Amino acid sequence: MNEVAEYIKSPVLIVGNGKLAYSATVCLSQAAHEVTLCTKNKQEAIKELGIHFADLTQQHIKAANPGTIQVIDTMDSRLDYPLAIIITKEDLLEKKTIICQLEEALPANAIIAINTESIPLSILQQDRRYADRVIGVNWVEPAHTTFFLEIISNAITNKELVENLFYLSKKYWNKDPYIIPNDISIRAKMFAAMAREAFYLVQNGYASVEDIDRAGRNDAGYYLPFAGNFRYMDLMGTYSYGLVMKDLNRELSKDRCLPDFLKDIIAKGGTGMENGRGFYNYEKGDAEKWNERFRKFSYQISRIIDKYPFNYSEDHTDPKANNISIHEQNINF
Repeated sequence: MNEVAEYIKSPVLIVGNGKLAYSATVCLSQAAHEVTLCTKNKQEAIKELGIHFADLTQQHIKAANPGTIQVIDTMDSRLDYPLAIIITKEDLLEKKTIICQLEEALPANAIIAINTESIPLSILQQDRRYADRVIGVNWVEPAHTTFFLEIISNAITNKELVENLFYLSKKYWNKDPYIIPNDISIRAKMFAAMAREAFYLVQNGYASVEDIDRAGRNDAGYYLPFAGNFRYMDLMGTYSYGLVMKDLNRELSKDRCLPDFLKDIIAKGGTGMENGRGFYNYEKGDAEKWNERFRKFSYQISRIIDKYPFNYSEDHTDPKANNISIHEQNINF
């Protein structure tokens, strides 16, 4: 951990648009970093940040020494940040363009941490001047209430920097991180496998969209926050799961294409709640209601998960554990 002190409470640059970039900004500012958020949607970002900090105040949760936030829509040609975080849609050209831009502007020893779900990290490192300092980092929305952080590395990556990032996120960002040394996100693969089977069941008339959601929410959604997949199988009886999967595996979907009903949604420009066209139908105002419910839920489930840590080595049952002192948050727009 020779370099880890360089990143603790240091200024951080976040480049990205959308909810995940905004909540990651809140997460790092709560960890005492001075955060600069560079986004194309400056007014939207300001609005969303305000909502998040209002939620934090309402929940009586705020860091003892929060960092300031600056929101900008253009980057300088010279930047002085030891850590830059990129959060973009899954577009290879966009990701590589931003990485190249940051390499030109940042110090040579800066970490560039980029989200990547389906694109191998090695592809993003190709032709980069400081490829060993480009690290995959995936978040979950809302980043400031969830414990998830996936750090992706490979043979090229500077291992000490990966370890530093792991330590920083676990100690200061309130994350329960894990490191993947094999180039590509495992979270994305696990979700894709579940989604593919769900698509198959709906497409072939075994179940409705509503059935799938109830099955996922009321079964897997019930136990996964407590134990994860493997510990839950141990808890329920590993042997029986082995027998079930032996026969069931042969029946699972191996489809390589999207189902027709999803193609139809995409063809019609459906973006879900954002424009009211998704797997469900939405009326005006529904998106705001669901987002408000989700933000409230994220705090509630975070407290529950925190009581049952994954390694079960700490006592998180103190009801006062989440009552953090309140201080003003400085945001420079």
